[in-house]
Amino acid sequence: MFKKTFTSSCLAALLSVQAFAQVSPEWPSVFKKINTEVQNNSKAYSTLKTASETIGHRLTGSENGKEAEEYAYNLLKSYGFSDVRYQPFEVESWSRGDLSFKIGPDASHLQTVKSVSLAHSPTKIEMTADIVDMGNGLEADYQANPGAVKDKIALVYLGVLPGSPEGTHTLHRSEKAAIAIKYDAKGIIIINTVDGGTLLTGTASVTGKLIPIPAICIGKEDGLRLKEQLKSGPLKAQINMSNFSGIIKARNVIATLKGKSLPNEKVVVGGHLDSWDLATGAIDNGIGSFSVIDMARTFQALKLKPKRTIEFVLFMGEEEGLLGSKAYVKEAIKDKSINKLAFMLNYDMTNDPKGYSASNEMCKPLFQSIGAITAQIDTTFKNSFSSRAGLHSDHQPFMLHGIPTGGSFGGKLPNNGRDCYHADCDSFDQVDETGLKNTVRFSSMLLYGLADASSIPAKRLNDEETKAFLLKNNLEEPLKIAGEWRWAD
Repeated sequence: MFKKTFTSSCLAALLSVQAFAQVSPEWPSVFKKINTEVQNNSKAYSTLKTASETIGHRLTGSENGKEAEEYAYNLLKSYGFSDVRYQPFEVESWSRGDLSFKIGPDASHLQTVKSVSLAHSPTKIEMTADIVDMGNGLEADYQANPGAVKDKIALVYLGVLPGSPEGTHTLHRSEKAAIAIKYDAKGIIIINTVDGGTLLTGTASVTGKLIPIPAICIGKEDGLRLKEQLKSGPLKAQINMSNFSGIIKARNVIATLKGKSLPNEKVVVGGHLDSWDLATGAIDNGIGSFSVIDMARTFQALKLKPKRTIEFVLFMGEEEGLLGSKAYVKEAIKDKSINKLAFMLNYDMTNDPKGYSASNEMCKPLFQSIGAITAQIDTTFKNSFSSRAGLHSDHQPFMLHGIPTGGSFGGKLPNNGRDCYHADCDSFDQVDETGLKNTVRFSSMLLYGLADASSIPAKRLNDEETKAFLLKNNLEEPLKIAGEWRWAD
């Protein structure tokens, strides 16, 4: 036991020494310049305000989405980037049409319930069926009631219901829809977790393609009332909906800053520019994507030239199934530039961060060495570190091909931004300018340190190492549900 502890301690000490050795004497002065530039000249708040007021929502495939792509492209050009390009890709675009949702004890006594369609529900549905309460909508709920939902409509809670067994973990709404489909449900009703009748939109498809059953969201209060009514007797639901689905073209926006001594090693820093259409998407993901744009502006304004090449990427199609980031990785595999990818930093709803995160624990010494300098400049930055791996944002396609990922974390969303996730209250009045500036300056420091380090301790994983990593992080089940687990049992 002593030998094992001693060895682990020695390894940690060695990594710390190596990370310290990578800290360039120039970094403190560079970070101070970044701090001053962002505090005095940041454009993230003003440009997001303009986009929110003049473009509105940024739904992929819509005219608004196209306008947002052009706005981001022109901003990057105006900041002095000569290497800015669109990366076009085709996407199955979905947009909501009409929806009528009614419930009652029988087909002749139905009352309308406030609801919203979830993507990628069918383009045309007119149906009436019984509702069955399937609890949290997890595999265990269906296995506990075999056949209960066949040809009926599953009622499931978005998160984890109070009183659920200890240790119950939730799944993404799309994964809950996939399980309902697996057990032959005729439709799915998802109860939002936010008080006040707030409706949540988003995709109910794990693939970004049409699903065979209608999926809708209702408010928390209506949903819990339905659950109580079902205890007293059966209920029927009538769902009539029409939606649009078709192949359209969308574009990622990419600005490249060539590295001065390691130009063939590339750090990607990105965030999704697209949003859903119930509001302007100022929080999801205006605060992330416009932070990335302002990080790019900051590097140009200061003429920063780290060792590695940096690509600032604004992804489209994230909300409809990570379509832009998947297109980026697909192209990188095709032209073999994926071998140049050293790291991917993702900014999705990041606000006022207090620390840095990475998918690989090996990054901790380097990231905390960078963070120590950041904390000296501003003590509100706590230099915390998190080693974690999750799904459902644009880091995922990179991570599934062994690319180390990370970003900034630890801050709280402004105002009631969390409650407005994918909702009709996700508007610019939720944005906090100070939190946005903090995201830009602290993340720019991380980006510079990472791109300028003599080496990055986390290397790209091979296929078997990637499998082991995903297993360790309990990601096999959701990836299998999504059809993205490529390893045989």
